Amino acid sequence: MPKNENLFSSWRGWCGRVTSRLVHRGWRAVQRAGAVTAERPGPYRFGRIGVGTRLAFPQGTVFGEPWIELGEHCVIGEQVTLTAGMMPDVDLGPEPVLRIGDGVVLGRGSHVIASVSVEFGDDVFCGPYVYVTSDNHSYDDPEQPIGRQWPRSAPVHIGPGSWLGAGAVILPGARLGRNVVVAAGAVVRGEVPDHAVVAGAPARIIRRWAPDEGWQPPLRTPAPVPIPEDMTVEELLALAELERGRELELDREQAGERGPDWERGLDRERGLDRERGLEREPGAGAS
Repeated sequence: MPKNENLFSSWRGWCGRVTSRLVHRGWRAVQRAGAVTAERPGPYRFGRIGVGTRLAFPQGTVFGEPWIELGEHCVIGEQVTLTAGMMPDVDLGPEPVLRIGDGVVLGRGSHVIASVSVEFGDDVFCGPYVYVTSDNHSYDDPEQPIGRQWPRSAPVHIGPGSWLGAGAVILPGARLGRNVVVAAGAVVRGEVPDHAVVAGAPARIIRRWAPDEGWQPPLRTPAPVPIPEDMTVEELLALAELERGRELELDREQAGERGPDWERGLDRERGLDRERGLEREPGAGAS
């Protein structure tokens, strides 16, 4: 290849890398500037935006915001739709229609559609593309297109501490209790009691907690051990180092039981793992 072509290829590659960096840096600046908070509401006039709440940019469809109240320290992901009323510029009366409590998380691409009361309790976490609506199409008249028939509407309540998995659908009239788990892709209607796990379409209860029996059916894995609130970063690092030492000691014990050939094979595989950028699981060895 001629020398000038090499120079041109290098110049073109450098320009591509610089352009890519500039585009990503510019987009991050746009995202920061376009985010909506109580201090920077942008074009929206919500009935309330609590302290620490942030709507990521770009937002989805938003209208009827005077009848939408957002609690404190909420995280609203990109492309999330929040609407109050069937259409924009409709007077919905003196009371809020859509209420979102404190500490609520709405994942990217989620939709919350409210023409009558929709309420999220505190600390509700939603995965991406969750759909919550107070309205559903009706099809009573077989002659009229379904999209032109007046929808059926009913209030929706999602209890505090609940978790809605990715793609979950909450239909009009649904009332979820406290700390309810909705599996990914589930379609929920009707009442769901406190401390229940629901899955399927239509959703049904697959697990429930009772004070006298615990979880039924029992959980398959033990509960994770929480990190103490007063533990420092240095103590966490020291604990991790201690765990690595225990794993190494366990490997040595297994090597002693299985003989020197097994230990040499384990060392050889660890060396290969390090070259590949992998970490061997605790206690795993040569077969």
